[in-house]
Amino acid sequence: MQVEYTPHFKRKFAKLSDVVQSKFEKKITLLLRNIRHPSLHAKKFDEAGDIWQARVDDNARFYFKITRNTYSLLDIKKHKD
Repeated sequence: MQVEYTPHFKRKFAKLSDVVQSKFEKKITLLLRNIRHPSLHAKKFDEAGDIWQARVDDNARFYFKITRNTYSLLDIKKHKD
């Protein structure tokens, strides 16, 4: 699998703290190894749009689509409780 960063994702990512960016980098490595890794808590977020959600930490999530062998990263944002 490979990763594609959308322009929207890049803009949102640039606004995050260094701590969250570092945590995300670890999570994307896990995603590339195994989408079912327990710390990702990856799940379908929007069935109709085929959008997935995964956890960065307790306060942040990232959203992506899977197309063939590519994870297209769509968004990253704070998670509402």
